[in-house]
Amino acid sequence: MDQTQPWGPPWREDRRAGRFRRRGWAHPGAAVVAGFIQAMGADDVTWHPMTRWMGAVLLIGPAALVARKHFPVVVFMIAAASSIGFATWASPRWTYAVAPAFALFNLARLGRPRAAMIAAAASFAAYFTVCWAFSHRFGMPDFVRPGPREAVLLAAAMVVLIFLGGAAKVRSEHMAEVMKARAERARAKDEQERRQASEERLRMARELHDVLGHHLSLINVQAGVGLHLMEKQPEQAREALAAIKTASSEALREVRAVLDILRAENEAAPRQPALGLSRLDDLTADAGLPITTKVTGDERPLPPEVDRAAYRIVQEALTNVRKHAGPGATASIAVDYLPTALHLAIRNEGPADPAAGASSADGEGTGIAGMRERAQTLGGSVEAGPVDGGFLVSVLLPTPDATLDNGSPS
Repeated sequence: MDQTQPWGPPWREDRRAGRFRRRGWAHPGAAVVAGFIQAMGADDVTWHPMTRWMGAVLLIGPAALVARKHFPVVVFMIAAASSIGFATWASPRWTYAVAPAFALFNLARLGRPRAAMIAAAASFAAYFTVCWAFSHRFGMPDFVRPGPREAVLLAAAMVVLIFLGGAAKVRSEHMAEVMKARAERARAKDEQERRQASEERLRMARELHDVLGHHLSLINVQAGVGLHLMEKQPEQAREALAAIKTASSEALREVRAVLDILRAENEAAPRQPALGLSRLDDLTADAGLPITTKVTGDERPLPPEVDRAAYRIVQEALTNVRKHAGPGATASIAVDYLPTALHLAIRNEGPADPAAGASSADGEGTGIAGMRERAQTLGGSVEAGPVDGGFLVSVLLPTPDATLDNGSPS
């Protein structure tokens, strides 16, 4: 039967779990327990011979407990009426009042203490009215009438049940808040882990872009030189091929370094030195064009992330120079160690190469966008644009105190 249909049997088979599941009904455990206790204790308290009619009246209350979730007041009224009706054939005992006790507790636990008190008072009055005012009409002997002792015990039991129901509601709300807080923390943790994984993938993609863009452009330039000089100047062509071999080996080493994060714990650590400004000479030596480097300020150890970012930005800037600068272009790199920051200036001189397509001089190229993103993740900035006779990339990277990070004084 369709699950959305509001009628039908209260149980349906859950094929995935291999068992029956309820539809909007309360757990039947309370009904079973109440019915068992009331049925087992009935024979010891009745002054009238037990009949089927008396058994049906006795079990109406426990049976109604399965609907206590949606109709708590009605269920209590039915359970109380069932027990009061059976009380006309029995001595005052708690054994046939288990169902109304469960119903009263449930009414308070659902957050309706006022309704629980009114219902308890009404059932209390109805019980003593029936068992005293109408006792002779029902043929009840005098020895089965409830007395003051029963009245006090019944009133105290009702108060205790209402109090316990309210306490159970408070506890369930507290547990719900605790579970909600745990779920929120777990959700926040998962979101943070996903964000960190996404940031890490972005960082690796940027690193791979820088590595492959730099070295492949260098290989392309040297391959073109080698083809041009192959027949006329074979010695220079050999040098170009050697440069290609060096660039490809360096590219492979750097790709391995970028992917080192995926290295297993028991795998040996990489032997290649960490990328940073200390390897700037190696970078300029393999650039494929004349480059001058100038370092000013008090040179000091940099935080690893700043040192690596500076190297990658210089590498990407030189890649752009090779891609877009015309023949005979030169470049210069200025590294300035400021008191609280690192300033880089990469400038090339020479006309743009018309055969290179769209230039990065407009500042919209993916290389400059990558440099800008890399700097912004460290709180820095990148400015790029054409200058007289060339193109300038200016980078400012904040440098927090690296003494604690490197273990050496600045």
